[in-house]
Amino acid sequence: MLRFPALTGRISLLAALCAAGPALAQQPAAKPAPPVATPSPAAADPVVATVNGQPIHLSDLNLAAQSLPAELRRMPAQQLFPMLLDQLIDRRALVEEARRTGLDKDPAVQRQIAFAADAALQNVLLSRRVGPTITEEAVRARYDKEIAGKPGADEVHARHILVPTEEEATKLIAELKKGADFETLAKQNSKDPGAAQGGDLGWFKRDEMVPGFADAAFAMQPGQISDKPVKTEFGWHVIQVLEKRQGEPTTFDQAKDELRQKMIQEGVQKAVQQARADVKVERFNLDGSPERATDTAAPPSAAPPSTTPPPAATSPAAPPAAGHKAQP
Repeated sequence: MLRFPALTGRISLLAALCAAGPALAQQPAAKPAPPVATPSPAAADPVVATVNGQPIHLSDLNLAAQSLPAELRRMPAQQLFPMLLDQLIDRRALVEEARRTGLDKDPAVQRQIAFAADAALQNVLLSRRVGPTITEEAVRARYDKEIAGKPGADEVHARHILVPTEEEATKLIAELKKGADFETLAKQNSKDPGAAQGGDLGWFKRDEMVPGFADAAFAMQPGQISDKPVKTEFGWHVIQVLEKRQGEPTTFDQAKDELRQKMIQEGVQKAVQQARADVKVERFNLDGSPERATDTAAPPSAAPPSTTPPPAATSPAAPPAAGHKAQP
């Protein structure tokens, strides 16, 4: 089932699993299927525990497993499920205590419960409506339509010197024009982490750099040094372009994850627009006073609910120094 992690909560199993292995990496875009315990033929959904007589079924464990990060879901079921069962027993015991103290009657708690229920319904609706449309065949067709057969993006190999002020950058440009060695000046003056490599940024595409830096670098020719300092949010740059080339065409394997996320976003946006068109919306100011006329459709600029973040872009052969890649 296609999942929308930003729309649902996660079971707090991380503390229980800290002793099970080393620290876990971030969740990748491609999610393996969760481990599924297979019930015996005698029981389609056996009871695996009870708390005050209330059953916990095998299906509850499978559902809890689906909420975990991919790294945890790779664990063998015989190792993961006993810990999940302990977690669910703990949760059920806490819920029983909460009911005994009357928390379930607290209006604020009831609003939280209703909010969580709404989030679950929203997530399932989007999963069932959008998920079946994001097939491998559909992603391949999108690739063939938008990317296949097109030349690769232009790339530049450049190096730079990053300094805090325009005056320092201007002085360095003057020294370079007199014949100073760029690599030596970069090692001596640059505040960039890549200074030890002479400021070499390797090959990069335009969208992998902040706009001001990219505009300057892609406008220059091989061997050229910027005539004036280039300002970005990181400081002042002196840039030298070393080489330019056209990159390799993007393969399906390189593009499929990003295309898939784009298609998910589009599917969610469409579902939201359809849902908004079928309801009557009245907006009010924060003090409860009327704001504007009835709104029966989503505004054109409305963003859809957040979905799984797109995977990170493929790094160039020699990645740019930290801090200069375009901000996501």
